[in-house]
Amino acid sequence: MSGLLVLIPVALGLGLLGLATFFWAMRKGQFDDLDGAAHRILIDDEDSER
Repeated sequence: MSGLLVLIPVALGLGLLGLATFFWAMRKGQFDDLDGAAHRILIDDEDSER
């Protein structure tokens, strides 16, 4: 029972830390262009062949 008194606040703290990190990444624009990098590999660079 005493283990729950430690584990519940630790779990809540880690959850809040993950949520704060997610909102920080949203504010910094980490999720703005999800398809750009995936499509960039399909574009031929004609300048790199010369």
